[in-house]
Amino acid sequence: MATIKPKAKTSSTIRLDPELRKELSEGLANVGMTVNGYFTMAAKQFIIQGKVPFEIKNAPKVEHVTFNDETRKAIVRAYAEEEGIIPDTAKTFDNADDAMNELFNDK
Repeated sequence: MATIKPKAKTSSTIRLDPELRKELSEGLANVGMTVNGYFTMAAKQFIIQGKVPFEIKNAPKVEHVTFNDETRKAIVRAYAEEEGIIPDTAKTFDNADDAMNELFNDK
């Protein structure tokens, strides 16, 4: 019977931000993979497919946003209430119907 010899492997170093490495390791562990297994799989798929095995997108560029006075004041008020600078005046509701009536002024 023929003996199958395992393929020789070489080491590679990948530098990752520690937090990224931690999040990646935890996420992969949830699906039963290791970081090394993930990069090996990605490399094999690159060879098989002849391309990066996932879509790479550039984050959409967001131009400067200008709020109208009403929106700007609402944002400032929300931050001030959240930080305890002014009392929180947000109404609370016991059910969705009351909230919707308030929202749409259907009293």
